[in-house]
Amino acid sequence: MSKFNPNAAAFVPRFTAKPVVVAQPAPIVAQPAPVVAQPAPVVHTPPAQQPVQTPPPEQPDILDDDRDEPEEQTPLPPPKPATPEPDGPFIVKSKNYKEEVISLGDDDLDDMEDELDEELAKELESLEVVEDKREHLNVIFIGHVDAGKSTIAGNTLLLTGQVDERTIQKYEKEAKEKNRGTWFLAYIMDTNEEERAKGKTVEVGRAHFETEKKRYTILDAPGHKNYVPNMIGGASQADVAILVISAKGGEFESGFEKAGQTREHAILAKTVGLSQIIVLVNKMDEPTVGWSQDRYNEIVSKLTPFLKKELRFPEVHFLPLSGYSGANLKVRVDKSVCPWFDGKSLLELLDDLQPPSRNPDLPLRLPVVDRFKDMGTLQIIGKVEAGTITKGSTVLLLPNKTPIKVVAIFIDEKPVNSAGPGEYICAAVSGAEENEVSTGHLLSSAKEPCKVVDEFIAQISILDTANLITAGYTAVIHIHTCIKECTITDLIVEYDRKTNKPGKKPRFVKAGSVVEAKIQVQHPIPVELFEDFQQLGRFTLRDKGKTIAIGKIIKLTAK
Repeated sequence: MSKFNPNAAAFVPRFTAKPVVVAQPAPIVAQPAPVVAQPAPVVHTPPAQQPVQTPPPEQPDILDDDRDEPEEQTPLPPPKPATPEPDGPFIVKSKNYKEEVISLGDDDLDDMEDELDEELAKELESLEVVEDKREHLNVIFIGHVDAGKSTIAGNTLLLTGQVDERTIQKYEKEAKEKNRGTWFLAYIMDTNEEERAKGKTVEVGRAHFETEKKRYTILDAPGHKNYVPNMIGGASQADVAILVISAKGGEFESGFEKAGQTREHAILAKTVGLSQIIVLVNKMDEPTVGWSQDRYNEIVSKLTPFLKKELRFPEVHFLPLSGYSGANLKVRVDKSVCPWFDGKSLLELLDDLQPPSRNPDLPLRLPVVDRFKDMGTLQIIGKVEAGTITKGSTVLLLPNKTPIKVVAIFIDEKPVNSAGPGEYICAAVSGAEENEVSTGHLLSSAKEPCKVVDEFIAQISILDTANLITAGYTAVIHIHTCIKECTITDLIVEYDRKTNKPGKKPRFVKAGSVVEAKIQVQHPIPVELFEDFQQLGRFTLRDKGKTIAIGKIIKLTAK
């Protein structure tokens, strides 16, 4: 049996027990040790003469516990029961150096979240506002895969001071470890591991830079045909398209052929309403090109009729450059390198472009590009297509028709009081949860809300399809940032190709046809008539990885 009282604060010897012979060596007497080492003598305590000496509490003797009851001891208080596991979340506070666990119920949490939201809202409202009167321009880099779009975008940020030297050194090291030493500039825009491992842009990258004249938002679109839907979403947010062409032998040709992305990206840029396009003939410093004027003129001669006559871009600019070395990017290319070019550098050309006409007095229309939650506050990202969004105002979130309050507005991470058309913003809002907002939703004026429909009539131009299109044909519609499945439920009338006048009701249409049709979407979406808000009234139809048609809304019914 145990020789200890489990309730005792410390072991207490029992003096009522009979003395026993200690079968252990007696304590060594404090005397000088003999020269010859011998074992200490065993001392036997006489049974009737001397009681057992009380040992110190930390070294108890072993006593027989079979014959005598122990002397009654004062028991310790019972151990404190363990704190039950709280049902909900808990907070650990520090008070007088002791941890205190407080269980919170749902009501307490709601009250605390409300207090935090109010505190954060006050902080956001009190932020010092920065006003910048420079014009803003959204530019998107488009073109065939591996043309050098991400490298040019990354080098632009580097040359304008948006990336520090330490970050560049990190990217250089990472690229060398992957045996991709020349890709380090692309890593500035391609931030996730999938893009860096494949060497292909997947999502539309976003970044900001500025010059003395303007502020810019860069949109870096993917070039691979599998990610064309992402490119369309990015192009819908842009003001100017920058079409990147590779001057290397065979690369321009593969991108410009019928299945290449050079051609399709240019068509899509025109479809979403871009009227200004800059063509960058990249990789001019390649040994096989060597800044050849003949190669440059060959590319210009083939692209000019396509862009100006077929797509009818009113403004087209060409210039040669090297995205990797930065020649003709910020500073004009040296005459010793390219003696035959007398034009501007890319940034000089962008500074001289006129932004598209914008009306800040129209009702607010802001398609949602993305959303996230930061410090408990919902943040919505998007481009103001029309009207003005103002701090402290209440707007409608469509198609849910949820009223939300604009707590704060940020442009290039700087707080502002308002943002007009063309501005790419991040708005902190209250009144909605993150799961209630999706890409393709829209922030609208509460007084003059955007229309929400699931059916409309549109004029469609059939571009490329291997099949005949009849009533019941299904496709995917891309309109502003919204992507939905749709069905052509009726072909109303076909237009004459020569006179462009309406003719008879067709049973089917094919590539090259222009038709008025009724389109139905699976769920209601926020859209407008093309004549009222062009960016919200034009769309693209895609099927089986191909762009089959473009169109504009001419009639709709409010949902």
